[in-house]
Amino acid sequence: MSWAERIIVALDVGSKGEVEEALDKLPQVRFVKVGMELFYSVGPQLLQILKDRGLKIFLDLKVHDIPNTAAGAMRSLSRAGCDLLNLHCAGGLEMMQRAREAVGEDTRLIGVTQLTSTNQRMLNNELGIPGTVEASVLHYAQMAKKANLAGVVCSPLEVATIKEVCGKDFLAVTPGVRPRGSATQDQKRTMTPSEALRAGSDYLVIGRPILASPDPNGAFLKIVEEIEVER
Repeated sequence: MSWAERIIVALDVGSKGEVEEALDKLPQVRFVKVGMELFYSVGPQLLQILKDRGLKIFLDLKVHDIPNTAAGAMRSLSRAGCDLLNLHCAGGLEMMQRAREAVGEDTRLIGVTQLTSTNQRMLNNELGIPGTVEASVLHYAQMAKKANLAGVVCSPLEVATIKEVCGKDFLAVTPGVRPRGSATQDQKRTMTPSEALRAGSDYLVIGRPILASPDPNGAFLKIVEEIEVER
């Protein structure tokens, strides 16, 4: 797999027209992420449009509900032919197990540990979870492994520990990746692309530094070049 195929471009836009405009400017992108805003705006038909372009799809809806409802949601979503789907590990072991059983064999299910916008103060004071962010992420990752999920979504800062505990084949999909010189915006726990890959990330989720650039394709290729040089 090439470095370019390990970059998942987050299509953080709100309409079908914006998606097509963005993708026309990114001819070398092979993997994209569809989040809540876009999916809720355009609907499931968007996924077929992306598949017709030959793209792999990470459907990032972060399902979190009672086990039966979560399983039903995953059963429906996996029929759309996504390559990656996710849910919140905070829903518990049974929810993850039931969801995994409902997902088709061609779709890999991964669990969201802690959002990259979560820092220590927020974890302890707002979410009421004691201990460190890293400890919470690792706990969720171990539950996801026990539920037979393919991997987790986590900050690149936690990847090395997760790989050590859960195994090298356990996927680490990492948002919170910012090329050198990019603003972190609402992300709290970040790394550069090359740092994240050295830490063990399997896929890097990058959105605004590419889509918000005056030259999206140039920004994408610059990230690939940065990885190749620094790896």
